[in-house]
Amino acid sequence: MRDIVENIERIESHIEGLDETAFLRSQMVIDAVERCLSRISEAAVKIGPDAATYFPDHDWIAIRAIGNRLRHDYDTITESMNWLIATQRLPGLKRDIVAFLSRFSEDQERISVV
Repeated sequence: MRDIVENIERIESHIEGLDETAFLRSQMVIDAVERCLSRISEAAVKIGPDAATYFPDHDWIAIRAIGNRLRHDYDTITESMNWLIATQRLPGLKRDIVAFLSRFSEDQERISVV
C-alpha cells in the first residue's frame, strides 16, 4: 500500500502546476506518469483481493489491469485517459490508503497526509 501512495505522490509531483494541455505537450511527463501507473498496478496485484475488502469504493480490477494495458494495449490508451486517472481517480485512492495506513504507528511519519 505504501508503494501505491509513493507512486501517487510521484505522479502528483510530475504533474504539479500543469493543466491537461501542458501535460499533453510533455512526453517526458507522460512517460513518467505511465511508469508510476504501472507500479501502482503491480502493487495492487501484490495486495490481491484484500484491497477490495479494505477499499471497496475503488475499482481494483481496473487498477490491476492498467499495467497490462500500458504494456500490451498501449496504443488504445490515450494520454488524456492517463490525465483523468491522475487527476480524478488517484487523489481519492491516496486519501483512503493514507487514512488506513495512519492507523499503524510505523507509517505515521512515513506518509504524507492529504
